Amino acid sequence: METKLNTPQIKICGITTPEQAGQCAALGADAIGCVFFEKSPRHLSDRQAKEVCAAVAGQVQTVGVFVNVSYEFIMEKVNYCGLTGVQLHGVEPPELVTRLRRQGLIVIKALFDGGKPGFDDAARYNASACLVECGKGVLPGGNAKTWNWGGAKPMGDHYPLILAGGLSPGNIADAICAAMPDAVDVSSGVEAAPGTKDMKKVASFIETVHQSFSQKEPDRALRRIF
Repeated sequence: METKLNTPQIKICGITTPEQAGQCAALGADAIGCVFFEKSPRHLSDRQAKEVCAAVAGQVQTVGVFVNVSYEFIMEKVNYCGLTGVQLHGVEPPELVTRLRRQGLIVIKALFDGGKPGFDDAARYNASACLVECGKGVLPGGNAKTWNWGGAKPMGDHYPLILAGGLSPGNIADAICAAMPDAVDVSSGVEAAPGTKDMKKVASFIETVHQSFSQKEPDRALRRIF
């Protein structure tokens, strides 16, 4: 049964140390993300990811971010690190989403405003939620690029929606108002340097999310993802 919320949930992605994970959890994050994509400056080894997940086990959801890898590769990381969710950020087949959900995992599928898979591909995936972002940068992630967040709003009428891409403490209130997402995902927008979170920015981001939401559409209750 869905649990209705008053404010969007928050995922802080690209966590690289147990200390960062614990601080984000203490500040009110609902999930943290560990990146398993070698070209990312936030990429973690298996040992590092296991330490990050162990630091917040039972406190927040721990989500592994993967790009175009096999079911076996993902499940190896899930089992070793204790991940509770996976985020597929490439051109993965819908069948992979189904197999992973059968393992009891939260499965997030990324869709891109400026790439493939696009917003119109949402129906192909039986994901726990769709994460939407720009998709026009060098890396598969948001690349700190802002975009027309409101373009994702109609998707939320049909699917649990996570908003990402260029979010920061300074613009998150406007982004939420534009897209009305169930959750938001931030990484570079709360960093001092790639892979190093600025906890003042994290705190400001979380506080603004909690204060900025107003239910302007009473028939559209927020859904719990994490």
